[in-house]
This record gives sequence, C-alpha cells and structure tokens, in this order.
Amino acid sequence: HVQLVESGGGSVHSGGSLRLSCAASGVTTSSYCMGWFRQPPGKEREGVAVVHADGRTGYGDSAKDRFSIAKDNATNTLYLQMDSLKPEDSAVYYCAAARVCATIAYALYASAYSYWGQGTQVTVSS
Repeated sequence: HVQLVESGGGSVHSGGSLRLSCAASGVTTSSYCMGWFRQPPGKEREGVAVVHADGRTGYGDSAKDRFSIAKDNATNTLYLQMDSLKPEDSAVYYCAAARVCATIAYALYASAYSYWGQGTQVTVSS
C-alpha cells in the first residue's frame, strides 16, 4: 500500500521560505522517481521539481534558482526547500512517485506518476 504524506505548508509573506516534506511508505525513494507538483486554484497541475532514483534533479521554470529538491533515502522522505517565495507560488503542493521516469524532462509531467499525496497548501501574501 503506497502512501505519500506531505507536510510543511502554510502561510508566509513574499520573500519568505518554507520547507515541504513528503513521508513515503510503500515506495522507496532510492528506487523511485519522486516529484513535487503544484496546482493553483483553477489551473492545471504543474511540475515544480523532480529527483530521479539516481539523484539527478530537474526543475520547472518557476522553481529554478529559488527551490531545491532533496531526498533522504534512509528515512524515505522527500523535501522541497522553497526560498524567495512569491504570491504566484501560492498553490496546493503535491508529492508524487513513479517507478520509472525515462528522462528528467518527462518527469516534470504529472502523467509520469502513478502515486500521489493529498497535498499541502502554500499561501504567499504580498
């Protein structure tokens, strides 16, 4: 039984930081492709950051230079460090897992993933 549980969301002012966590069970971060996605109200889900099983990372355009993805294989936990937050970063953030992701570019698409968490809300005020 796969379970992905996100935490760490909240409300911050513009320029602030948040660190999201995703506790994974039923999958192993050492052998799965893991990603963070977000979905603002009324918009489609977009890829924020991904980490391949081998540790290679990739970022969506909105996250480059501000967000950092990391994983702890010992605790099966995925992280997303978000700095210099902007109001347009406000969204529900989801953790996702896929057994295989052929390329990092492909891994930024939601269709690549079979497993999803429930999401955590991030709100950035100006």
